[in-house]
Amino acid sequence: MATKENKYIEAVGRRKTSVARVRISFDKSGFSINNLSLAEYFPVKELQHVVESPIKKLEVPKIYVSAKVSGGGISSQAESVRLGISRALVLNDAQVRGTLKKEGMLRRDSRSKERRKFGLKKARKAPQWSKR
Repeated sequence: MATKENKYIEAVGRRKTSVARVRISFDKSGFSINNLSLAEYFPVKELQHVVESPIKKLEVPKIYVSAKVSGGGISSQAESVRLGISRALVLNDAQVRGTLKKEGMLRRDSRSKERRKFGLKKARKAPQWSKR
């Protein structure tokens, strides 16, 4: 629980190559992602819903989310922020773990781009083979 000594709860979320350091506090409400509002940083409504989904699912009335995100694209950044928010909410109250786990918001999606191998054009695409 956030007390007077520690004003916020911090957690890290990752997806592909993006990393989000998320801090939540309960003194006011709103979002600050890389010092921008949620609508400014994620202009696509679908990505805004991805970020807000753990808060909407738990119906938390008053929460302030501050996140520093780096790496990856905007989609993976939104998912990394969602994972960070979910982890911070579980650190705050262990009772919500079951609800978030059922929704799949506590699982780190480990899929990432496969490395390119030598002799190939991409990770698995081989050069065209010709008989003569």
